[in-house]
Amino acid sequence: MKLLQQIAWILVVVGALNLGLIGFFGFSLVGAVFGAGSNIVYALVGLSGLYALSELPGILRRS
Repeated sequence: MKLLQQIAWILVVVGALNLGLIGFFGFSLVGAVFGAGSNIVYALVGLSGLYALSELPGILRRS
């Protein structure tokens, strides 16, 4: 995997886990760790999600 793909997928997983924590416990791990800089992390997670979405057709073709 390319480095950009690895970073994007890691951020997608971080975002999913963070949303799970918010949904189940009302706790934002990203907000707790990054504080005021969490908006930047959320933006990177969103961009990573768009990148992962753009890879989805290729992933579906391979399976």
